[in-house]
Amino acid sequence: MSYKKITPYINAENEVPANVIQIAKNYDYQGADELLIYNYSKDEKSREEFLSLAKELATEVDVPFTIGCYVKRLEDIKKALYTGASSILIQYSTLEEKQLLKEASERFGKEKIMVEFDMIECVEKKSDELFGTFVELGVGTVLLKHVTLSKQNMDRIGKAPLPVIIRDSLIRNDIRSLISLQNVIGLSTNYFENKDLMRAKLALKEDGIDVNTFESKIAFREFKLNQDGMLPVIAQDYKTGEVLMLAYMNEEAYNKTIVSGKMTYFSRSRKELWIKGETSGHFQYVKELSLDCDADTILAKVVQIEAACHTGNKSCFFTTLMKKEYEETNPLKVFTDVYNVIIDRKKNPKEGSYTNYLFDKGIDKILKKCGEEATEITIAAKNPEAEELRYEIADYLYHLMVLMAECDLDWNDVVKELAHRR
Repeated sequence: MSYKKITPYINAENEVPANVIQIAKNYDYQGADELLIYNYSKDEKSREEFLSLAKELATEVDVPFTIGCYVKRLEDIKKALYTGASSILIQYSTLEEKQLLKEASERFGKEKIMVEFDMIECVEKKSDELFGTFVELGVGTVLLKHVTLSKQNMDRIGKAPLPVIIRDSLIRNDIRSLISLQNVIGLSTNYFENKDLMRAKLALKEDGIDVNTFESKIAFREFKLNQDGMLPVIAQDYKTGEVLMLAYMNEEAYNKTIVSGKMTYFSRSRKELWIKGETSGHFQYVKELSLDCDADTILAKVVQIEAACHTGNKSCFFTTLMKKEYEETNPLKVFTDVYNVIIDRKKNPKEGSYTNYLFDKGIDKILKKCGEEATEITIAAKNPEAEELRYEIADYLYHLMVLMAECDLDWNDVVKELAHRR
């Protein structure tokens, strides 16, 4: 993507993990393009705890995140990237073996390797040589901190052969001056914690700086409105597809939703705008808005904080009027349901359960069964009919889910990893 990115950074050193996760989620909801989370502690225990935090973060946020940590060997880089991070940030000054950058770039791809260094280093050394070294080592991006906006520094940044992200707390420097520099692809800052990041991005957009904001492809006046000048909006959980609620928007509510990224409706009874969650804290953050074929209804895919319904239910549609029994065939729903049963068996053992038998026998038995089922798939695939193969694949997937549960992985972890590879 060609737009300039705003990447909030979070210092996770000596910070409560739950606080880090909440800060990251808030940034995600409020329009951050990416995140940078770091802890450069050399203590082995602290580093492992930080990697565990990063793994949890990967399941909680949708935006890509970079992990910054102390690196001594290639294994450290591998562990960092295996948390689900999109890239790793390495402090160039503390890296003893510079060739590790080249090894990591060749193995994982240069787009996953970012180095951090100080503008002072760029001044003290010949910047051409320094950036040239980064290119030779396979670095994909550089993060530059302590930037002063002198003409010489702006020239150095503009001539750099690699894309640059500037890290700045925005206490002395202005965001527009930094992010608009030639060759700068984004800004990493902690300035927007507990501030309206989306509003800042809109201001940058108005100044002609290409940043990622919500924009409607169709003007509200082109919608087919009801006689009150409104149209219905169906809110749907963007992950599960569950229908949450139905409300109405007029033009002002629609425009406010686009600007803020929070679902804003018009109350027909109170005759006023209302931001969903403004009173309860149960906000709906926009992921996608779609218009139906008749241009008279909007489907909003949202992040729902807590319950959508005023009754405390997740969805307003919780009263069943009639139901015909049917078999659920949505793949992810089926995988999730089966996995949840396996997890329940692990937490609440049931006598005679084959799943509990596998858990009791331990990882070696589970791995043996996975290997056996993989072999059965190979044999079944040689047969002309698909029925046996279908059966064996189902068997394998079940045992694979037992393995996942044993190793504290779930389908969200796997789907997230697959999504990164698309």
